[in-house]
Amino acid sequence: MYFAQLYQMNLSARGLDLFGSKLVKIPSPSFVVFYNGDKELPDVSEQKLSDAFEPAGNGQGFEWTAKIINIGGRHNEDLLKKCKALYDYCSYVDRVKGNLKAGMPHRDAVGEAMDHAIKENYLDGFFKSQKMEVLNMSLTEFDQEEYDRNRRREGEEEGILRTAQNLLAMELLSPEQIARATGLPLEDVHRLSEELAAAR
Repeated sequence: MYFAQLYQMNLSARGLDLFGSKLVKIPSPSFVVFYNGDKELPDVSEQKLSDAFEPAGNGQGFEWTAKIINIGGRHNEDLLKKCKALYDYCSYVDRVKGNLKAGMPHRDAVGEAMDHAIKENYLDGFFKSQKMEVLNMSLTEFDQEEYDRNRRREGEEEGILRTAQNLLAMELLSPEQIARATGLPLEDVHRLSEELAAAR
């Protein structure tokens, strides 16, 4: 979605017409994901968009690779020191997370973090000048119940994956039997089997 929006802004700024007969050339994309979630990741990793396709890995000749840069915890601190905007953003998000972990209701957690960001002049006053927009975005796009449901679902999925990995390691059942027992797609079981073989 961001990708399409960025290209739309670029084309509009350049006054280009997509509906003419002339080929419209666009800047080569480079995809970077700044990750500051709770799952432990290396400092830098890669992710293929086709991993999100159904069936997994089936890009039908279409593939994008994104570089994932972990900016959570104590990862990539040199980068954060060099990029104040990124540091300010991380500080705001970390403050919201800390407030939520302390038991604050989501609205209060965001509001307190917003007030702190304004006081500290994060993003050179952006939080102050765009307070209502950021608040609305933070509050309307975040559904606590949906978030909790998704976290529970993620935990269940991770448990199923661990079960499949353990069954594969025991070498007592075939991939087809493991797929039936866990409810995982057979291609996912084969992928886990390949990862297990590569790790040995």
